[in-house]
Amino acid sequence: MNPRKLSYALGAFPLIAARIAFAQAPQDPPPPAPPAGAEEPTRPSQPTPAADRVPEPAPAAAAPAPAPVPAPVTQRLGDASLTLYGDIDLYVSLIHSSSGRNIVAIQDGAILRSRLGLRGGLELGDGFKGNFVVEQGINATSGAPADATRLFDRQAWVGLGTPYGEVRVGRQNTEVFLRGGAIDYGERTLGAVINAFGVPSRYDSDLVYISPRLSGLQVVGHYSLQGSVVDSPNHQQVYQLALDFERGPVRVGYARVAGKPAPSTPVQDTVTYDNFYANLKYGAAKAYLVYIRSNNNGPSGELFNGSSPLGNTGALIAGTDVGARTYYNIYQVSADYTLTPALRVGALYGWIRDSSGSGKNASGGSLGAFYGFRNVKLFLLAETLANDPKAGFRISGSAGLTKPFTAADDVNGRTFTGVQLGFVFRF
Repeated sequence: MNPRKLSYALGAFPLIAARIAFAQAPQDPPPPAPPAGAEEPTRPSQPTPAADRVPEPAPAAAAPAPAPVPAPVTQRLGDASLTLYGDIDLYVSLIHSSSGRNIVAIQDGAILRSRLGLRGGLELGDGFKGNFVVEQGINATSGAPADATRLFDRQAWVGLGTPYGEVRVGRQNTEVFLRGGAIDYGERTLGAVINAFGVPSRYDSDLVYISPRLSGLQVVGHYSLQGSVVDSPNHQQVYQLALDFERGPVRVGYARVAGKPAPSTPVQDTVTYDNFYANLKYGAAKAYLVYIRSNNNGPSGELFNGSSPLGNTGALIAGTDVGARTYYNIYQVSADYTLTPALRVGALYGWIRDSSGSGKNASGGSLGAFYGFRNVKLFLLAETLANDPKAGFRISGSAGLTKPFTAADDVNGRTFTGVQLGFVFRF
């Protein structure tokens, strides 16, 4: 991607916002920043948790309050606003395979994929608001775009918020991806057994309805109209459903992604990812329980596991991946504790179980500590992942590993142990 073209594109947004503003007004103070840990600016018009990592509700009285985070750069022009935001997530990683091989590297994206984004809104009156988000992932170890084929690979959508909910269209994150903050202490990223299995992340041409939260319940539905068969939008479809209930210290929910392959392909199995979760907050402590049922994993070359028939970044179901014929049950328990306003510690353990009986099982766990001050979060993680002889799952971060194990002898049936030290700088 040409850096000059990107700079021209980013530079055009303030001019667009100025044109659509009803009248220019003196710049207001920037709005409060989202809570620390919020990854995606996904639902600016909803008073509900947003983000690939959902922001957590304010701690109970017994829990220390987190340190304030500086606001992103926001320009207000009358009823319109434009915000430049992003983050850099870099860490030093050591991962050891029981084959005897090691990877020592600086990696990108342990908790958040490094990115640069713009979000904006225009108040239309009577409870209506127009919104947009465009966001590009970056490999901070090299400065290269995460996807050189797209200008905005992570998100590119426009929406209309109303008193009756919000409608959006464009490239958007999946509901299972957004609920990381409800999944485990590390926001379902590096160190999570669930992340080693894989998570469907986002889809193109995605039409979404997000309901208001009523009596603690919110409903979200997606349908991706990117089918490849002429005059047949029901072919090669991807749809999603999510239910989330939150009241006081309790949160429970369900999120589903399902993809149908094109007709006449050799593997006609619909690929699904069903995610059930529950949280309980008690003072400074919080417990997480998760169950996932999915056939979104299969062989990758000589590796026993590694492919994702649903696609981790929005590819349609090809109907050629035999992994869709094998279902897995994934279980994970986790807890964290806020020691001080800045310091939080946590742990998890999880199991991947091949329900077909072919022995592609794995288990693992992690320990972590997070220290936050202003817009910087320091983290220290240690994890292990043990594959049964016929399994080949690998440790993965939010962005995947830019330097992973790729040889079958280093992956299949192996046990991995790792430790990482890094930081996330958000702006």
